[in-house]
Amino acid sequence: MNISNTKNSLITIYTLLVILLATGKCVSAQNCGCAANLCCSQFGYCGTGNDYCGSGCRSGPCFAAPSNNRRVSDIVTDAFFNRIANQAPAGCPGRGFYTRSAFLSAVRSYPRFGTTGSRDDSRREIAAFFAHVTHETGRLCYRVETGGQSRDYCDETNRQYPCAPNRGYYGRGPLQLSWNYNYGAAGQSIGFDGLNNPDIVATDPVISFRTAFWFWMNNCHATITSGQGFGATIRAINSMECNGGNSGTVTSRVNYYTNYCNQLGVNPGSNLRC
Repeated sequence: MNISNTKNSLITIYTLLVILLATGKCVSAQNCGCAANLCCSQFGYCGTGNDYCGSGCRSGPCFAAPSNNRRVSDIVTDAFFNRIANQAPAGCPGRGFYTRSAFLSAVRSYPRFGTTGSRDDSRREIAAFFAHVTHETGRLCYRVETGGQSRDYCDETNRQYPCAPNRGYYGRGPLQLSWNYNYGAAGQSIGFDGLNNPDIVATDPVISFRTAFWFWMNNCHATITSGQGFGATIRAINSMECNGGNSGTVTSRVNYYTNYCNQLGVNPGSNLRC
């Protein structure tokens, strides 16, 4: 072995280690090589949710920056939001809980919502989101799934997000977040203990809306903005309603959607049903 070459190699390796330690970065982390459905985070790791696809996201389905200059607050006006919220009877637990202020506070964490694509794309996505919210909450009346407490929605086969004792993962919030794996993943992305404290989704209005956006951006955003139609979002939210599973609830969702599209001045497009 050539001693001079060995020394030069050691010096080179030492120099690289010094550079890496000084920058605090890992070469392999900088080049994620993530799967197509995963984001490369600002720190170079693959995953989904706001921690990976939010601020600093390098590649993948990032939602860190809007792709047009439209603002959701200009579309979801007080008048638009209140026309929905004011339909909830005075005794509804959601009345006064689901507010435009909480909605706008939550949407700041998901700036690609309602800003992707053309003007019509933005308005269709917002109409679709509120159509499902209106249906799921009974016009912003319910914080918690009606009769949901009788079911724990615990998938015991899920080892990543194991169910906590005496906790129920029934529907809560604008899109009625359900199941332990959704509470666990949403909490991890947003920053709350979804497994041990699922009730916060029904008691903190901003977190409540953020869970809805978390679910939407991971499951519905790409379908509605890519032109697959409103029907694809129904399948993403509750596939059991599709293919004749419950034509009445599908019709309800579609009616809300077409109504909101009309209010926002946009054609609802095709493929409305699933």
